[in-house]
Amino acid sequence: MKFVAPLSWLLRALLFLAIFLFALMNTDPVTLRFFLGKTWETPMILALLVFLAVGAALGVLACLPRLFRQRHEIAKLRREPGASGDRVAPPQT
Repeated sequence: MKFVAPLSWLLRALLFLAIFLFALMNTDPVTLRFFLGKTWETPMILALLVFLAVGAALGVLACLPRLFRQRHEIAKLRREPGASGDRVAPPQT
């Protein structure tokens, strides 16, 4: 199992190298046209990075309501009597 950590670092380095080379190959300028005639000219990799970050942030925001509901439900269940680890013996027949 000692080979897992170096293998993990090797995979991370290869992924970083692949992303870095992708960025170097996509430095051509692109023009983004927004509403009301607004434009933005930037290197393609910067535009991709910005839209990736915005998409990730929107994904996290979409998950927050469910996360807060689950935390609220867990806190409520912990406050209920008998939830502190006190086990009730089953009825004997």
